[in-house]
Amino acid sequence: MNKIESLTPRQIVVELDKYIIGQGDAKRNVAIALRNRIRRMMVKSDIQRDIVPNNILMIGSTGVGKTEIARRLAKIAQAPFTKVEASKFTEVGYVGRDVESMVRDLVEQSVHLVREVKNEAVKARAAEAVEEQILDILIPPVKGAGFRTTPVAANVDEEPSDDSELNERTRERFREKLRNGELDDRKVEVNVKSAPPVGVGMIGNGMMDDASMQGLQDMISGMMPKRTKKRKVSIAEARKILLEEEVAKLVDFDEVKEEAIKLAENNGIIF
Repeated sequence: MNKIESLTPRQIVVELDKYIIGQGDAKRNVAIALRNRIRRMMVKSDIQRDIVPNNILMIGSTGVGKTEIARRLAKIAQAPFTKVEASKFTEVGYVGRDVESMVRDLVEQSVHLVREVKNEAVKARAAEAVEEQILDILIPPVKGAGFRTTPVAANVDEEPSDDSELNERTRERFREKLRNGELDDRKVEVNVKSAPPVGVGMIGNGMMDDASMQGLQDMISGMMPKRTKKRKVSIAEARKILLEEEVAKLVDFDEVKEEAIKLAENNGIIF
């Protein structure tokens, strides 16, 4: 958020100019609106509730750049963005998606954005844990040796004093090979978690939209125990599989949801 807070309307317009030709007035107006929204977010007191952000109405024929301006503005603001077709009017009134489904899509986008940031923050720690897991598969640690957090600094010409030291030296040699990519093609066996399929396709009976049905399936799938199965894959592929699982362990999803809701409430864009 620090980079966004320092953006001025002029800088926002310059960023929009990289992707959108013309429409100078529209770009200036949305840049000022975004800056006002950022200033509102910087207010820490209860006054923030009294500063109501304004919506933006963009009018123009097809192809003039309305959607692209909104999409690029969301990228600059690092805000969730969802596009909704709101031009379906008939004799009986508006026909289309309801507000709840629009906001749900916006929150899903917000969850995706926050999760990506959280994943990047823990990726280094997760990579270290994955490296240890792969080393445990290649060179199992000696029982009773305990867990060593730092590599052993020993003279390679000296004879190891015991099996534990020999094991640690071997692990360090393999660690170097792993980091250099020399073992990427080697096959190893890893345990992979897989959620059981959830067949709830008939629960809605036509009364639930696709987003609601998907949310229900995700909820039921999350409640059911995950199965593990062994797969024989290359070390390069095993690193990706294990990294994804380790990152998921380190990220607090409750925290992700809380931040995602706040992001959608304050910065979300429905176009």
